[in-house]
Amino acid sequence: MLGQEAAALLLKLREKKPLVHNITNVVVTNFTANGLLALGVSPVMAYAPEEVADMAKIAGALVLNMGTLTRETVEAMLIAGKSANKHGVPVVFDPVGAGATPFRTEMARRIVNELDIAIIRGNAAEIANVIGESWEIKGVDAGEKGGDTEELARKATKALGTVVAITGKTDVVAGPDKLYMIRNGDEMLTRVTGTGCLLTSILGAYAAVEQDFVFAAAAGLASYGVAAELARQIVSAPGSYQIALLDALYNLEEAQIIEMADITEK
Repeated sequence: MLGQEAAALLLKLREKKPLVHNITNVVVTNFTANGLLALGVSPVMAYAPEEVADMAKIAGALVLNMGTLTRETVEAMLIAGKSANKHGVPVVFDPVGAGATPFRTEMARRIVNELDIAIIRGNAAEIANVIGESWEIKGVDAGEKGGDTEELARKATKALGTVVAITGKTDVVAGPDKLYMIRNGDEMLTRVTGTGCLLTSILGAYAAVEQDFVFAAAAGLASYGVAAELARQIVSAPGSYQIALLDALYNLEEAQIIEMADITEK
């Protein structure tokens, strides 16, 4: 049933082709744009403080990703985010590397404090550090030590007042009154830079067409995870996997989501 609903949401996304405004990092800009295009979404990458407010207000969603962090980028994110909030555009935030350095943690907390965030998506260490918990992080990746991600997700959604998506071997999406577990994806995603950042932008696309942001995040995670599994069926190395993932997003069918999506509600 949940797989069918996720599949229907993919169809809705492709029919509406929402404009997703991304303020993302320089490492992943091209891959993110191509991934959104492959799925059927219209991406725009606009960073200049002089235009981000205007771009955000006409978008279906705004995605903020602080992978390559500067103070100037944060200021642009805040300008865009406040415009999005004013015009009813959902904001999706990826606190890349929160906890790795004091500056990164401070900026992540500033963004969640100053903006109304629809969905925050990160690994367990990033989400934990945003809410003041101490989980291990290495660079911009989660460390091996941590705790219960389901408990963390529930705690974070309460603390931040937003939908929380924690990605890992099992993805957890929590909102005020429901929680989903998603068990799709492939380990090869961790071998290609930008796959998590693309995922966050895809969650933005789903949020642009579904006002139930908890299910939008769960459906986006499951659909992306199914595409990741399909890509791995045909390639076995990171270089070719990157291209195969784009192809899998483009060729993704409702029937594949219905058959393969592993979503449970708790």
